Amino acid sequence: MILSKQSDIFGALASTLCLIHCLITPLIFVAQTCSLTCCASAPAWWRVIDLAFLIISFFAIYASTNSTTKNWLKISFWVSWVSLFMLIINENFHFITLAHESIYVPSLALILLHFYNKKYCTCSSNSCCVNQS
Repeated sequence: MILSKQSDIFGALASTLCLIHCLITPLIFVAQTCSLTCCASAPAWWRVIDLAFLIISFFAIYASTNSTTKNWLKISFWVSWVSLFMLIINENFHFITLAHESIYVPSLALILLHFYNKKYCTCSSNSCCVNQS
């Protein structure tokens, strides 16, 4: 399967695009000239992009964690993804007040984890996939 062989590249790309999406969100609303009711929240199509990135990153992380040789990396991937998921859900439903910038932390973590995994921890064959600490 192509995803399992290139999951770190795919995941890093998706995480980078997600980060860019998060960075430009405030700029779009600042640059937009409209009434208060129009700008009170992000448009629905913009929030759907958040969910699309979550789904894409889920599958990239799933594939990466199946091929990584480091257990701590598997945990780090899932902790970062769950953090990103919770921040996006919170941003949409406003359970607690958090700075918008907090979403950058798990996004950057996922990018770095994918690059690290690609460089140091990916199995080239099934025989090397022994769980190591």
